[in-house]
Amino acid sequence: MFKKILIANRGEIACRVIKTARAMGIKTVAIYSDADRRALHVQMADEAVHIGPAPANQSYIVIDKVIAAVKETGADAVHPGYGFLSENKLFAEALAEIGVAFIGPPAGAIESMGDKITSKKIAQEAGVSTVPGYMGLIADADEAVKISNEVGYPVMIKASAGGGGKGMRIAWNDQEAREGFQSSKNEAANSFGDDRIFIEKFVTQPRHIEIQVLADSHGNAIYLNERECSIQRRNQKVIEEAPSPFLDEETRAAMGAQSVALAQAVGYTSAGTVEFIVDGERNFYFLEMNTRLQVEHPVTELITGVDLVEQMIRVAYGEALTLAQSDVKRDGWAIESRLYAEDPYRGFLPAIGRLSRYRPPAEVSQDAVIVRNDTGVYEGGEISMYYDPMIAKLCTWAPTRDAAVEAMRVALDSFEVEGIGHNLPFLAAVMDHPKFVSGDITTAFIEEEYPDGFHGVELDEAALRQIAAATCAMYRVAEIRRTRVSGRMDNHERTVGQEWVVQAGEYHYPVSISADPKGADVTFGDGETLRVESDWRPGDSLARLTINGSELILKVDKITSGFRIRSRGADLKLRIRTPRQAELAQLMPEKLAPDTSRLLLCPMPGLIVSVNVSEGDKVHEGQALCTVEAMKMENILRAEKTAVVTKINAAKGDSLAVDDVIMEFE
Repeated sequence: MFKKILIANRGEIACRVIKTARAMGIKTVAIYSDADRRALHVQMADEAVHIGPAPANQSYIVIDKVIAAVKETGADAVHPGYGFLSENKLFAEALAEIGVAFIGPPAGAIESMGDKITSKKIAQEAGVSTVPGYMGLIADADEAVKISNEVGYPVMIKASAGGGGKGMRIAWNDQEAREGFQSSKNEAANSFGDDRIFIEKFVTQPRHIEIQVLADSHGNAIYLNERECSIQRRNQKVIEEAPSPFLDEETRAAMGAQSVALAQAVGYTSAGTVEFIVDGERNFYFLEMNTRLQVEHPVTELITGVDLVEQMIRVAYGEALTLAQSDVKRDGWAIESRLYAEDPYRGFLPAIGRLSRYRPPAEVSQDAVIVRNDTGVYEGGEISMYYDPMIAKLCTWAPTRDAAVEAMRVALDSFEVEGIGHNLPFLAAVMDHPKFVSGDITTAFIEEEYPDGFHGVELDEAALRQIAAATCAMYRVAEIRRTRVSGRMDNHERTVGQEWVVQAGEYHYPVSISADPKGADVTFGDGETLRVESDWRPGDSLARLTINGSELILKVDKITSGFRIRSRGADLKLRIRTPRQAELAQLMPEKLAPDTSRLLLCPMPGLIVSVNVSEGDKVHEGQALCTVEAMKMENILRAEKTAVVTKINAAKGDSLAVDDVIMEFE
C-alpha cells in the first residue's frame, strides 16, 4: 500500500481524505496557499508545503508547484479531491512521468469524460440518451446568441471544463445568452484555466439525479445507487439525498447499467459520477460524467457502507474491487445539507470573515441515527474570499426518509455559527417545506418557492407560543441570577415577579409563570398552560428544552429585556417585560431605516471586474451597471429603476467590502 499521499486540495475535502488515509495507516501531505497557512487541513496532515499566493491560479492549480511539493516530500500518490486539478489530464500525466500514482482515473478517461463536449459525443455513440444541444466550440457572444436561437430557449450555457456550478448560466433570451456567454467564459478561465463554452437545451421541470460508479483496472465496474441533487441554487447543489424519492427500481437499474457501460467504454477506473436530468415521466438524459469524487459522496457512503475514498486509494494501488454489483446494499436514507458562507437575506451573496463561533452538532453513529459533519474550518478560523464558500457538509442517516429529515432538522437547529453570514436558516426552512417533505422537487424548487429570495421563516402561532413560554422561563432564570449577583435578594426573598408580557413580533402574550425545581408552568392569558423543562443557564448560547414533552432547540443571544432566538429558520427578537413596562413600550417610536435608494451598494465583499456605465449616463431598470466577483463567481449588479448616474466611486480592480458605495444616482 502507499506510504504517503499528498492531497492536492484544501478545505473539507482535504480533511476528508486525510481521515481515511490515517485510518489506513498512510501518512499525508497538505499543500497550502498564503490564505490557508493556518487552515484545518494543514493542521491535520503529517506534513505541509507552502505553494504560493492566495489566488488558486497562482497556487492550487499550478501544476509545477504541486509537482514540486510531491518531489520535496517523497509522496508516492496524490489525491486531487474535487475541483482544482482533479479533472486535469495534464496533471495526471505529469504525475505519471515522475512515477507517482494519481488517485483517480487514467488521463485518457479524464480527457474523454472530463471535457463536457467530448463526453456527450462519446455518450451519444454509446447509445446513451443525451440532451439536445450544440457540442462544438463557440467563438463569441454573437455565435452564442445564434446557436441559442437554433437550439431554442431556454438554453444552458456551460463551461466545457466546468463543475460545481462554475461557468454555468441559464438564458431565456438573446440578452441573457450574450451576457451569460461572457460571464461563463470569464468564470471558466478563472476557475479552470479553460474558457471553452458549449450550449444545450435546458429541460424544464427537471430532476438532477446522479449515479455513483466505481471501477478498477481489472475490468470490474459497479454502480452504488443514485443521489437526488435537485435542490440547487444558481446551478450549485445545496441539499442532496440518497436514494432518490422519485426513482423506481426499473429506472434505477437502467440508469446504473448505462453508467457502468459508459465507464467501461472509456476505460474508466476509480470513483466517478454520471449525471442525468430526469423528467416527470422518468425519462433520463445524460448530462456529463464527473471524473472525480463528488462533494455529495457522503450520502452514498451512508446508505451503502462503502468508503469511497478508501476504494479510490485501493484501486489506484492496483487492487481489484472486492464488491460485486450484487453486494451493493441500499440501507436507510441519508440527507446532506451544504453549509455555505453566504447571506440568505441578501440574495445568498457570499460572505467572508472570522468564525467567532463554530459549534457543529455532535457526530453520532447509532442504529437509529447517524450524524456526520465533513468540514475544513474551526472556531476562530477565517473564511477567505478566494475559494468556494462551503463551510461544511452536514449529513444525517436514519432508517426512513422522514426520520432522516427529522434528524437533519435537529442537527441544523443545534449547529452554531457566528461571525459571518450563513445559510443555516434557509436549510432549516427547506427541511420543513411541504414540497421537500413530500419529495415533490425539481431543480427549479428554490426559484419557484423563493422567487423573491429568502426572508426568513414565519412560524405559526403554536410554535411562537412554545418559544414564548420557553423564553419566559429562561428570562426568569436569568433575572434570578441577576438579582442575586446585584445583592437585591435578601434572606432569599423572591423579588422576581410571576406576571410578564412576552412580545414576539406582532403578538403580545400576557403570561403567568409558576416554577418548581424541575421546571416551570407558563400560563397564557387565554388559560393555555405549557410545561417548560430545561437545564439552560444564563450565558448558554444553545438551549435544549422540552415543551409539554416535545423537544425544542433554540439558539440564544441576550438582548435588552429579552432574547434573540433562532429556530427552524426563524430569527426572532422576544421581549419579556412586566405588564407596566409592556404598556410603556407601546408608546416608543420606531427607528426608521436609512434611505439608500439613490445608492448602488456592494452586496458582498468582492472585486470589481467591470463598470459598464459612466457618470452622466441614464440607466434603465434591469440594465447591467457593474460586475463583482466573489468566491470565484461573477455577479452582475443591475439598475432597479430608471435613473441618472451622478458619481462612480469604484473602478475595475477595486476590492470592496459589504455596503461600500459603488455609484450614486439622482
